[in-house]
Amino acid sequence: MPNQSNSPSASAEARYSPRLTNADLAPTRQQNWSWYNIFSFWMSDVHSMGGYVVAASFFTLGLASWQVLICLLAGICIVQICANLVAKPSQMAGVPYAVICRQAFGVFGANIPAVIRGLIAFAWYGIQTYLAANALMLVLLKFFPSLASMTHASWLGLSLLGWCCFGVMWLLQAMVFWHGMAAIKRFIDVAGPAVYVVMVALAGWIVYKTGFDGISFTLASKSLTAGEQGWQMITATALVVSYFSGPLLNFGDFSRYGKSMGEIRRGNRWGLPFNFLLFSVVTVVIVSGTQSLFGKMITDPIETVSMVGNDLAVAIGLLTMITATIGINIVANFVSPAFDFSNCSPQKISFRTGGMIAAVGSVLLTPWNLFQSPELIHYTLDVLGAFIGPLFGILLADFYLIKRSRVFVDDLFDATPQGRYWYRGGFNPKAIAALLPSVAIGLLISFIPALHEVANFSWFIGAALGGGCYRYLARHERETHAARGFAGGVAMQEK
Repeated sequence: MPNQSNSPSASAEARYSPRLTNADLAPTRQQNWSWYNIFSFWMSDVHSMGGYVVAASFFTLGLASWQVLICLLAGICIVQICANLVAKPSQMAGVPYAVICRQAFGVFGANIPAVIRGLIAFAWYGIQTYLAANALMLVLLKFFPSLASMTHASWLGLSLLGWCCFGVMWLLQAMVFWHGMAAIKRFIDVAGPAVYVVMVALAGWIVYKTGFDGISFTLASKSLTAGEQGWQMITATALVVSYFSGPLLNFGDFSRYGKSMGEIRRGNRWGLPFNFLLFSVVTVVIVSGTQSLFGKMITDPIETVSMVGNDLAVAIGLLTMITATIGINIVANFVSPAFDFSNCSPQKISFRTGGMIAAVGSVLLTPWNLFQSPELIHYTLDVLGAFIGPLFGILLADFYLIKRSRVFVDDLFDATPQGRYWYRGGFNPKAIAALLPSVAIGLLISFIPALHEVANFSWFIGAALGGGCYRYLARHERETHAARGFAGGVAMQEK
């Protein structure tokens, strides 16, 4: 992000088209996020029930505990590299993901990637809300067994008590979001670290019950050959990247507030590989320990916590997991559609309205039906990766290979043919031409049974196809002189 001397002046902002700007989309002047705030962002993203369930589901692939640990770390290192790359343009310009997409897709064409990301948030917002609601329901049933009568009948796959808990969690998240980015920043600074206490305590309880001999790092649910194990490890690594692909794509929504790229890289380094290492070890200890303690592997942290004998410990553990899940839901699935849908009609859809559109849409998807089994989890990740991968590839190919790390901030808000990102009627046909076949191929791979094994790599395939196709189609538009970046025509140095 530019410093004050390089930020667009008030007179420049006054010339911004109202069709392209509002107070939330304009370049921010509040670049005060330190490395710890970025670190907390990733902590909220990693330390959730969704993240635990995805990590634990790798045991169903037939991998041993130590192999699961390697896959988790390899995947998160790829995420770290990609996060550093996608953070730079938004940090330089001080604008969210939806606005920076105008560089590649055109000032109006950016609505295409914005809406796609917003719709994906529908699914993830609902899934995370459901997981938190399920934890709340267990707490209620633990202390009020008479409520069990409300779980007998179901509607659209959810019981009456389930609907009540889902509604409560839906409202709690909306309340935090409604107070804006300052409140969200304070919340995630607490939510991420809080779940560590519960996870470490749960791991300690399991070790206490089973002894160190009960923790097996060679545990596997299937017997695989060496070649099959290698393939499944590569698959699991790809699924880690797919799981984080949503918040990774719109990481610019948060990197725009970073003090400098140095602070952001430091936050990514501590928040991803180092933080994820501890999370992964704790997850492996808990899942493998349940085999010795309960006679079966339990991949659902809610179920594991509910088996702790002390009622108070169960309540505290589940409520803390609920808090952590609220944290990831807000940062990953509320903030993103808030900016994305606001980008479609800045004067009619505010940041708050955009977020609430996603919240309402998530209920209509009945998300609990998307996360019912490890196989369905992987299938959901494949389909989402087919959309997110091409967008990621095109965005990076345009910024680094075509624009040569330049961004002209004023032109991002110029709705006239004289604007640098006007292209053809506000749309860049080359970016759209690269996006459509890339997504189509990814979806075909996901839905054709014979290609099921390849579908796990839909994000990588989509990113390569999208970025490669766009690089070829736009090869004649490549900038001839490399530079650190531009804002309003003024050179900016990376801080």
